[in-house]
Amino acid sequence: MYTITEMYDLDHTLAGDYLKGFTYPWEALKGIKDLILQLGPTLGDEYEEREPQVWVHKTAKVAPTAYLGAPCIIGPNTEVRHCAFIRGSALVGADCVVGNSAELKNVILFDHVQTPHYNYVGDSILGYYSHMGAGSVTSNVKSDKKLVVVHNGSESIETGLKKFGAMLGDYVEVGCNAVCNPGTVIGRHSNVYPTSCVRGVVPANSIWKDNGVVVSKDER
Repeated sequence: MYTITEMYDLDHTLAGDYLKGFTYPWEALKGIKDLILQLGPTLGDEYEEREPQVWVHKTAKVAPTAYLGAPCIIGPNTEVRHCAFIRGSALVGADCVVGNSAELKNVILFDHVQTPHYNYVGDSILGYYSHMGAGSVTSNVKSDKKLVVVHNGSESIETGLKKFGAMLGDYVEVGCNAVCNPGTVIGRHSNVYPTSCVRGVVPANSIWKDNGVVVSKDER
């Protein structure tokens, strides 16, 4: 339930061919910077290199107060709003919203992703049409600084990563002010209640409710 092919439609990102080389999405985190540096020079005349290693599609709207750190790619019809902070290593797809005071770092945002208000998204991959409510964030480092482990019931998967935020599948909805703890993996079409503290694997077509209760949408 948490492999790349189970979570993502790879036709909706420039990283599709790259992601096909991995089984689990978090395995792709280490190479995002290099991927962007490889893709950037191949993007063609529809993109402008506004700063060294900063490629922005000509139809994208970038507020003058936004910061675009290298390397990054901003896709067609995407809106980067007032005071957005893209620290670098961010591949942002088409028709996305990176909102006011949102911060991105070492991420892949598929097409139609929205991080519209006061979001932090680091060391994460957000699938097609996923949405993060106002104030929701990905926590990407454990408080004890140990390597992140993905927990799925009694199963534990060692990732070997110190920094790992969240993997959101296609059409995931994260409620306002929710926190996705390091190693969170949320399957396609799942929802997270506002103000939740999420951890581990949330199956596809599920709802993460108060106090970590998870219910299937089919059983409601």
